[in-house]
Amino acid sequence: MSRRRKGPRPPAHPVPAPTFHAGRRTGPCKSLCTGLGVLLMLLGGCAGAPGARRGAGPTPLAQYRNGAGPSAADPHVPDFVTLGFEPFDRRDAVAIAVREWRLFGEPVDDDDPEERPEASSPSVKPERLPGLWERVGEYWWIGQDPQEHEVGWTGKHDSSGRVFPFEEDAAFAWSAAFISYVMRVAGAGLRFPYAPNHATYINAAAAGTSAGLRARDPASYAPQLGDLLCSGRGASRIIRFQNLPTLDPFPAHCGIVVRRTPGQLDMIGGNIDDAVSLTHVPTTPAGLLARPDGSSVDTRYDWCAVLQVPYDADAEPVADE
Repeated sequence: MSRRRKGPRPPAHPVPAPTFHAGRRTGPCKSLCTGLGVLLMLLGGCAGAPGARRGAGPTPLAQYRNGAGPSAADPHVPDFVTLGFEPFDRRDAVAIAVREWRLFGEPVDDDDPEERPEASSPSVKPERLPGLWERVGEYWWIGQDPQEHEVGWTGKHDSSGRVFPFEEDAAFAWSAAFISYVMRVAGAGLRFPYAPNHATYINAAAAGTSAGLRARDPASYAPQLGDLLCSGRGASRIIRFQNLPTLDPFPAHCGIVVRRTPGQLDMIGGNIDDAVSLTHVPTTPAGLLARPDGSSVDTRYDWCAVLQVPYDADAEPVADE
């Protein structure tokens, strides 16, 4: 059974930072080794330290609740990201989103999100199935800043490991975690405001405080591959481009453009019917989401913004033969 997309979780009151767990060493040096290991990871390693990272690039550690925070090498992020093996490019971001969609079985959701009934059983929720709840956990673990408590969540657990009732999953909505994951693994680094809700980076883009996003008017900008399409949800569907940035967070949803054809965009988003799903989005002949009067071409979504992502490249560089 399909269900209505869960709303984004607004900022909560600060909670203690999670405890980092290093390898399970035994003996009297366990605490010391664990502490030193975490310190080395956070500092990006040092010369001569076995297995330490060298030249690790910084990333935010806890920017969400305060809007800014310390930066260092993130121990949750793979070296190929932190060390910049490849430039932050459009094709990789698209490919990562498509890979995750395929992992969930390539679902397509073209119904109105406001009319989806709630699930009546946890057994019909992909996010709670074996192999997939762990994947959602990776979106949280990698996509969020490591000092935020959401990093411990999965598709069915809170940060303490408690299996929460499926009726409570709106409090653990992961659609913004999915977008943050794609941007992080694609190599956005410091240029993306990773957050557990979409409004944080929509407003950052609209306010001009994000180095990696630019808010564009859906009535005048044709989305490109790798851009983010965003709309308000519920009562926030009335929000339009001219209303941004808002003073307070608002329920929203964003997806990443993975394909462009005449009169249509294909968008992949997370937590749609509790899965990573693809949606077909109609456009004007010019590829716009809205008409000159601001009305949306798509009757299901009232697009408030397109977030243009300034990638370093359109594709990976060709390797030397």
